[in-house]
Amino acid sequence: MPLDFTNNDFVPEKLQFDVEFERTKFDGKKYVINGTTGEYLGIVGSGFKCAPHHKFYQDVYDTIVDQLDDADTSNMTAKWTTVRNNAWVKADIHLPNMRSRVTTDRHSTDIGSRIIALHGIDGSCSNMVWFGAIDFFCTNGMITGKYDSIKKKNTSRFSLDMFIKELKQNATSFYDNVGMFQGWAETDFSRLDVKDLIERIVRSDRKALKMWELYNKEAATRGRNKWALYSAFTNYASYADEKNGFRLRETGNDTVGETMWKREQEVAQWVDSAAFQMAA
Repeated sequence: MPLDFTNNDFVPEKLQFDVEFERTKFDGKKYVINGTTGEYLGIVGSGFKCAPHHKFYQDVYDTIVDQLDDADTSNMTAKWTTVRNNAWVKADIHLPNMRSRVTTDRHSTDIGSRIIALHGIDGSCSNMVWFGAIDFFCTNGMITGKYDSIKKKNTSRFSLDMFIKELKQNATSFYDNVGMFQGWAETDFSRLDVKDLIERIVRSDRKALKMWELYNKEAATRGRNKWALYSAFTNYASYADEKNGFRLRETGNDTVGETMWKREQEVAQWVDSAAFQMAA
């Protein structure tokens, strides 16, 4: 049976606050306030409305456990990322029981299903849900251009209709995409000029050089194939440290989680590019 989550144990306590508003001195604008702590979280238009985080995420959770089999959800976990004093939130929900294996001539790794839910109460994003995968060998998160997002503006209650539809299709889509990953694992890059390929996909010269170095590290484990290049991409989107060469600058702003999510979307665009799709 799936874990019996409620608001009190699925959504972190720090996110269980009501949203309050207060008019600013500038006409047509209002403050967004944490109803528990009194913190001012942002400034939005006077017509802005939103659900509190805990209500949005409880809808997401209830839909997952209602629409998927108990066998799929029994070990479900959620990793929470917050930005701007909890105004922007990402829940990275892993379904490790939905898994399959990708095998190269040198390495094997298990891939599990993943659901990403975004919610903002400061006007920074709409309600959004993405479907993806997780590489259990290196914990890289993956979304591709083939994973559709479900989006609903904050001005209305989160609509579960499309979410339910996509959830029902998620198992099939997940295993279809694992099949695609396996195809990449079998796509030999040993005779391909991968450095040139990266330079055509990654437009920044500095970033392309670092990605070439990261690809070689991945290839040392996974072999020289398309899967290793994709793993380098997803490593970039999952980590920001000295190990992969893509450390974030210390800006003093609470925006790391949001920046890493933007990297995932950047990788999805790279993977969807003609250069990557046609490679080898």
